Amino acid sequence: MDYFSESIKKAIRTVPDWPKPGVSFRDITTVLQDKTAFRKLIDAFVHRYHGQHIDAVAAVDARGFIIGSALAYELNASLVLVRKKGKLPFDTLVEDYELEYGTASVELHKDAFKPGDKVVLVDDLIATGGTMLAATRLIRRIGAEIVEVAAMIDLPDLGGSRKLQEEGLQVYTVCSFEGE
Repeated sequence: MDYFSESIKKAIRTVPDWPKPGVSFRDITTVLQDKTAFRKLIDAFVHRYHGQHIDAVAAVDARGFIIGSALAYELNASLVLVRKKGKLPFDTLVEDYELEYGTASVELHKDAFKPGDKVVLVDDLIATGGTMLAATRLIRRIGAEIVEVAAMIDLPDLGGSRKLQEEGLQVYTVCSFEGE
């Protein structure tokens, strides 16, 4: 990991035993509150995709909206919201995915992309990969091309990045918390 990634990682607060005992919650609010860390974070994504022809940034509800909106602005791309079910007002496509205890759903407007659009899918972190996998299925159903799946944080011990890669997706994260 380079110095740039390390400085962002250091700005992330770890809250032990939240929301339940044994879980180390990675709190990104401290990165957002630190103007230098936040700028470095957005710059990391902008530099990665600058010069590529990105038509849209798809951002996952809700913390992905923070990164996605700034990135879309800087890349002069559209911003598409991947929302929890029931939050979008127009015709949608819905994709269910498995949670630890039960299922959840994400949705996307049917007209969010044009076939062939080049899309970067972003969220704050990759844990088990369920939400990101569901979002990629929605994007592909419309006919858009996913250039990369990206997040600030990877939690590789939970296997999400591996699952995304097994689906043929390129994965980029700024930093990871492995075995921590």
